[in-house]
Amino acid sequence: MQRATVDGVELAFELHGDGDPVVLIHWGIGTGWAAPLLRSPALGGYRLLAYDRAGFGASDRPPEPVGIVAHASHCAALLHHLGIERAHVVGHSSSAMVALQLALDDPGVVGSLALLESARPAPDTPVQAAFVRDFVAPAMARYRAGDVEGALETFLEGVGGPGGRDALERALPEAFAAAVADASAFFEAELPEVQTWPFSSDDAARVTQPALLVLGSESVATFRERRDLLLAWLPNAEPFDLPGASHLLLHVEPPDALAEALADFFGRRPLD
Repeated sequence: MQRATVDGVELAFELHGDGDPVVLIHWGIGTGWAAPLLRSPALGGYRLLAYDRAGFGASDRPPEPVGIVAHASHCAALLHHLGIERAHVVGHSSSAMVALQLALDDPGVVGSLALLESARPAPDTPVQAAFVRDFVAPAMARYRAGDVEGALETFLEGVGGPGGRDALERALPEAFAAAVADASAFFEAELPEVQTWPFSSDDAARVTQPALLVLGSESVATFRERRDLLLAWLPNAEPFDLPGASHLLLHVEPPDALAEALADFFGRRPLD
């Protein structure tokens, strides 16, 4: 991986291919989720940027927690550092929040958004309350008690259903170990902020870029409610349902299906 210092932090990144730029922002559980997209022939006509966010993977681990606004600032700074004026921006789960924040804070750099089951915003419904009660709160409690693997397993079960860890390790063998290594960034900074991120319908009205809102057909109900809310709020959004996919494995199961959907969307939204 290459390295660049932006906003006072050193970020590790990969840059592949030619064509309209696409930045792939990883979620809070591991950094390698973009690897299948980087290899996909469907995205072979694009310039693909994947990087480790501050606190994760091979990038700097600042002593203070890094929030959504700072992550968005780092992304914009990295794009500017690389001479990329505008890009298609892809975010998964909590990184979809980073993508939306980037569209608010530096709208000129965002040509389009692909939001893969955003972690927020969330409607005030029994489904969302149960998700926090049954999975988020127990995962945080296990982490605070020192049971990092148990905390991750609980959270993965919440977003991916029973056997979430096993499914993730089958698809991406090193992903769970990477999540353990990055657990402090996720549980001490990212997950708490996911619950309090102040993104409103008024904020969404300012995000006028074309947005593709992806939902896996096998994903748990909490993500359908969140997608429905964004569809109602964002002025230029369209849905895409990915057959046979769930939240954990939208990018690898079934292989190449997400890349093909992204390529179709980007092809209809050229940056120039």
